[in-house]
Amino acid sequence: MKTYRVAIIGTGAIVTSHIEALRHAGDRVEIVAAVDTDEAKLKAFCEQQQISQGFTNTTDMLSAVQPDLVHVLTPPFTHFDLCVQCLEAGAWVYCEKPLCASLDQFDRLSEAEVRTGRYINTVFQWRFGSAVKHLKRLLAANELGDPLVGVCNILWYRPLAYHQVAWRAKWATETGGATVGHGIHLTDLFLYLFGDWRDIRTIAKSLDRPIEVDTVAMSTLRFENGAMGTVNTSTVSPRQETYLRLDFQRATVECTALYRYTNENWRFSTVDGSPDEANLSRWQTIEQNTKGSHAEQLTEMLHSMDVNERPSVSGAESRRILEFNASLYKSAFTGEVVERGSINEDDPFYYSMNGAMESLPK
Repeated sequence: MKTYRVAIIGTGAIVTSHIEALRHAGDRVEIVAAVDTDEAKLKAFCEQQQISQGFTNTTDMLSAVQPDLVHVLTPPFTHFDLCVQCLEAGAWVYCEKPLCASLDQFDRLSEAEVRTGRYINTVFQWRFGSAVKHLKRLLAANELGDPLVGVCNILWYRPLAYHQVAWRAKWATETGGATVGHGIHLTDLFLYLFGDWRDIRTIAKSLDRPIEVDTVAMSTLRFENGAMGTVNTSTVSPRQETYLRLDFQRATVECTALYRYTNENWRFSTVDGSPDEANLSRWQTIEQNTKGSHAEQLTEMLHSMDVNERPSVSGAESRRILEFNASLYKSAFTGEVVERGSINEDDPFYYSMNGAMESLPK
């Protein structure tokens, strides 16, 4: 198996998760360079992590280092240009969420993938824990019956100071609010498990924070398979909780966690006295116990690189959540029910999450 030369762009808080993932990969990777515009911060990071080369300019790094894989960990508004640069330099990309600012940018990234023969993998680590892999196997075998009702709550808390970082809390630079910065992981997981959504209705506001973007968004949606669900996202909830409930014909599956989960955060239940009580022990028995982590996703990405195949969270799999969020915001701004697939090149919400509107309805 090949050892891949890896560069990291951006050394903010999330870099810790990526360093852990890269160290977990062992001799499959070699971290050869880091990039940050803050020279002092970059120097300290490289010394701490024993990275031999630091750059304040991505163009210089790509030219000098020619990495096989680049981790893009910068603010959202920079992702599109950096991803294109890296692809054109011959590198694969592992990019933090949200991948880009709009469906327009995503479709242009897809064109760059075709042009370069390289792929972008979006960070959605919640998909990769052992509990979710186990649940996906049960669903593929139709053991739990048809999906009926889903509840997806991302109720977190961020103080005003959090939003006062220069690039945050603005449509132009953060590309959205609680929906894209916080709710995106569990919402992606919800859609991944429950299937294609059909239409969405949303109300959203900036509650209790004097910022442009949403701190609260509440959506109801219908799925193509007939199921119904809600997605509620907040960054003003003092008791933080991440909660996913999936009701199928034969069982309810729940996850209560915060930023990570293990098997212990998941539970299965069914109707008392039901014949399916006999299945509970089997449904709840998960052979491994791995977190939904960057490390697990990176391991699968390295395999994709080995065989030169599209990684699992790219292409249509990463476009789904972007289209969902664009549709969510369109519904919030316009008051309309928005159908999946209805946002095209003639729609302003194809080009930005706020559709060039200045503020959410009061």
